[in-house]
Amino acid sequence: MTAALPRNAAPLSVPGLLLLPLLLLPLPIALSQKPMLPSPPAPTPTPQYLSRAECTRREHPVVTFQALSPWITIFSHPDVRDYSQLTLDLTRNELIVGARNFLFRLSLNNVSLIQATKWGPDDDTRRSCQSKGKTEVECQNYIRVLLVNKTEVITCGTNAFQPLCITREVGNMSSVLDRVNGVARCPYDPRHNSTAVVTESGELYAATVIDFSGRDPVIYRSLGGMPPLRTAQYNSKWLNEPHFISAYDVGLFTFFFLRENAVEHDCGKTVYSRVARVCKNDIGGRFLLEDTWTTFMKARLNCSRSGEIPFYYNELQSTFYLPEQDLIYGIFTTNVNSIAASAVCAFNLSSITQAFNGPFRSQENPRSTWLPTPNPISNFQCGTIDDGGGPNDGLTERSLQDAQRLYLMNDVVQPVSVDPLVMQDDVRFSRLVVDIVQGHDTLYHVMYIGTEYGTILKALATTNKSLQGCYLEEIQLFPAGVQEPILSLQILQSDRSLFVGLNNRVLKIPLERCSNYKTEMLCLEARDPYCGWDRKQRRCTTLEDSSNMSQWSQNITVCPLRNQITIGGFGPWAAWQQCSYDDGEGTSTCLCRSRECDNPPARCGGRNCEGPTIEVSNCSRNGGWTPWSSWGQCSTTCGTGFEMRQRSCNNPSPRHGGRVCVGPVRDERFCNEGVSCPQPIFWAPWGSWTKCSAECGGGVHSRVRSCENGNSCPGCALEYKACNLEACPEVKRNTPWTPWMPINMTQGGARQEQRMRYMCRAQLADPHELQIGRRKVETRFCPNDGTVACETDTLVEDLLRTPVVRVAGSDWSSWETWSACSQDCAKGYRTRKRTCTTPEGKAAPPACRGSPVEYQDCNSQACQVSGAWSCWSSWSQCSVPCGGGHYQRTRSCNNPSPGNGGDICIGLHTEEALCNTHTCDGGWMAWSLWSVCDNAGLQVRSRVCGAQGSVPCVGNSTEHRDCNEIPVILPASGFDKDQQCGAFTSLHLIATGVSCFLGAGLLSFLAYVYSQRFHKPSQESAVIHPTTPNHLNYKGNTTPKNEKYTPMEFKTLNKNNLLPDERSNFYPTPLQQTNMYTTTYYPTALGKYDYNRPDSSPSPCRTYNNS
Repeated sequence: MTAALPRNAAPLSVPGLLLLPLLLLPLPIALSQKPMLPSPPAPTPTPQYLSRAECTRREHPVVTFQALSPWITIFSHPDVRDYSQLTLDLTRNELIVGARNFLFRLSLNNVSLIQATKWGPDDDTRRSCQSKGKTEVECQNYIRVLLVNKTEVITCGTNAFQPLCITREVGNMSSVLDRVNGVARCPYDPRHNSTAVVTESGELYAATVIDFSGRDPVIYRSLGGMPPLRTAQYNSKWLNEPHFISAYDVGLFTFFFLRENAVEHDCGKTVYSRVARVCKNDIGGRFLLEDTWTTFMKARLNCSRSGEIPFYYNELQSTFYLPEQDLIYGIFTTNVNSIAASAVCAFNLSSITQAFNGPFRSQENPRSTWLPTPNPISNFQCGTIDDGGGPNDGLTERSLQDAQRLYLMNDVVQPVSVDPLVMQDDVRFSRLVVDIVQGHDTLYHVMYIGTEYGTILKALATTNKSLQGCYLEEIQLFPAGVQEPILSLQILQSDRSLFVGLNNRVLKIPLERCSNYKTEMLCLEARDPYCGWDRKQRRCTTLEDSSNMSQWSQNITVCPLRNQITIGGFGPWAAWQQCSYDDGEGTSTCLCRSRECDNPPARCGGRNCEGPTIEVSNCSRNGGWTPWSSWGQCSTTCGTGFEMRQRSCNNPSPRHGGRVCVGPVRDERFCNEGVSCPQPIFWAPWGSWTKCSAECGGGVHSRVRSCENGNSCPGCALEYKACNLEACPEVKRNTPWTPWMPINMTQGGARQEQRMRYMCRAQLADPHELQIGRRKVETRFCPNDGTVACETDTLVEDLLRTPVVRVAGSDWSSWETWSACSQDCAKGYRTRKRTCTTPEGKAAPPACRGSPVEYQDCNSQACQVSGAWSCWSSWSQCSVPCGGGHYQRTRSCNNPSPGNGGDICIGLHTEEALCNTHTCDGGWMAWSLWSVCDNAGLQVRSRVCGAQGSVPCVGNSTEHRDCNEIPVILPASGFDKDQQCGAFTSLHLIATGVSCFLGAGLLSFLAYVYSQRFHKPSQESAVIHPTTPNHLNYKGNTTPKNEKYTPMEFKTLNKNNLLPDERSNFYPTPLQQTNMYTTTYYPTALGKYDYNRPDSSPSPCRTYNNS
């Protein structure tokens, strides 16, 4: 190996370095500067001299990792891998990330961590997984389903080959809402492809494998309100070793994109890309296709390069759905065992629907050919779940048989353009997202395509021939020489940001970087749809940041070209090797290493590498001193001086870490020691300043100096300077306060008092000149009853704060009007004020004698007290045990009682409610109270017959008694024990019985006639209503203010205990009259102050308790 020279080092005519392949020695000492090394025998050719054709080759621009680094925001977590699931939560401005054993919530602004939730398999599950032959890496929890559904997040993971799904709270991933088995929703093996989508109604549609071995693929619906359905089990014609790519909820259908082995291809094994769909309201078949899709269909997707023999890209790798345009973009590649080639095609939903409405392709038996079959329902529609029907209504055995065998469409879904939008050989695309950008003249679809090498291609989706297949730039996510697959891509169109999921981190990359283009030419030649040149601002901006649309221009007409001029960069240093070095003084054995200018090499006129290409170490040589030089000239011409001599450490010089010379570089000695110089005449330094002549108010001080070695020094020996120029401070002293002296007195005895003091001051310069200072006056107000301490009047204090200067002609103004009283009652006070003015009309409060404020008592009357009700008493017992009585409760106006003319309580002091309304024995209701005595001297009471049906009550409905007869119950001792009542014979007994029988018959007949004439009232009218109060009978067209009728209050009670029934709160229908009673509260007569005003607040005690 031959070491290379630095590009700008001059070659030496001495033997070169000979590198010996010996064992490297430790302690290398690298040469930091360019060593003067001999030139190699033959210089190594560099790639700078490329052909003109190579330098003019058209290549797309490349954004290196170093250039992209300032724009990238990175998130990573220690020991976490596989950031493969990225989901946007735009409501909370968050990015939800699923990685191995972890869930993260990140901010969309800077991917900073909001919450980290660990979700790994437990130890038993992990040990069970490893016992089945799986590795420790496989026996982890890999997140494979991460979907946001309103306020929930559906998360499913492999969980060490025991799939598990957990529904979590979207704002707190640690909050678990539900936990279900993950089988048929998530794969067992993290290497199995799967996809899932959740609908607005909460159904989860998953496409995965359902068994441990991965041999039972399924499209499965679960959760939500629809019955679970799946594809036919172990039927390779429905799904034949599929690789599921994506799923989308579009209208009434759910679409699945996948690639699988083509069952209709007869010539060997080949893979086709498919789109499958099912109806969201499919509920399965009966007998046939039970718990199985009856609306499953699939069609082939075509993405091929046109020509006489088309070139097909058969394997779908990734899709992206643009709902605004009804477009689905897809990445297609060749088979992994063939030459690498990739393409991007776009499909309209209308063309997919057209293929599903076309004929089917089927075969009669496994050995027959696949032939077109007419579609029984050419314009099939799912309908809606709310239609009361759907695709499953009226399913016959024939239609179920058709659904079982007709699922593969005959027509192929064609892309929007004849050729793919992008084609690239020798590379495989892996991921795809698309952004919609408004340009100056049109709307651009910008594709971001991830490759297997870890780069992102930025391309335009257009049918324009001059722009088709253009790469606007290639973004390198890793340093040179590092390659890593991209696990996931997610785009945030509103923020113009791209989120990239890698194995060990998440990147956020801005989609527009217009500030990179500093000139108009660079801005326009970038052909970037995001950027344009603003002629007013003279900078490259986005359309949103432009000053005016007319001042903003773009030039997206051709593909951008990469600048082929490359500045050279050094590659890594080679390993250290032993080498021989001959510098003319002998040959030394050293350690050498070299590097090449190949990272990148300079090309097409680019600047070459600058710096050494060889480093030498471990061939050190100790330095040696040269002889001393002769002594130099003495530093003085008279008097003692010094002289110097020097030597150098270059005999020989130290080399490659050799020891430097030990000792001083120069030597000094005294000279002219015997030659005396004449003494100079000069001023000695100034002495210190003397004390100032005055402590303040201005003084002087001085300093002196002396002339040394003579008296002919120029200048003055004495110097004066002013000092203590600041004014002398005043020394202030206050006299003691005078006693308080009354100056104003009210008729009630309240007074205003005043005291004063003086201030004396003297200058320090002349302490005998004392002057009378300003007078300090304080005023305070003292109530006459002595209950409150005297209060200082701050207004008077402010007025008297200035120095007392009497001005001739000053006088008080007239008193102002009295102020409002300080209290409405219980004695307050009021004030009035006046001002002191000078003859010039200026206010000068200290210039007048007397007080500027006067006080007076007011509102000495007592305060009114308005009455308030006490709380209601408890309900009394019912007045009678049967036949209709009443409860009663009261309250008093003593909380507090009204006083000093205050308002009395408003409202009722007594309330009553009916009770025990059931009839007594015999059908009669309870007797009423005895009436007052009438003119005949009789009292009357009555009762009502409450018997049900037509059976009359037995007995009288009224009863009379003499007011003058007061029944007296005499004690037993008042009777004469010997009194004889006469003999009672059997004849008397018979006569009495006959009379009673006849009387009872007569009463029964009268009761029957009475009941036939007067019908019993209905239950609706059984409620007792009060008679109209006398005060309602008024004259005139207006209602008297204080004589309005207060409506009665009704309260619903149950039959058993007459307490409020809570069921009335839930059933607004009329109450059942068989078990509900309505009681009536009778208001008392309204008094003068009992009018219930609308603005009066209800008593806080008035509550109805359900107890």
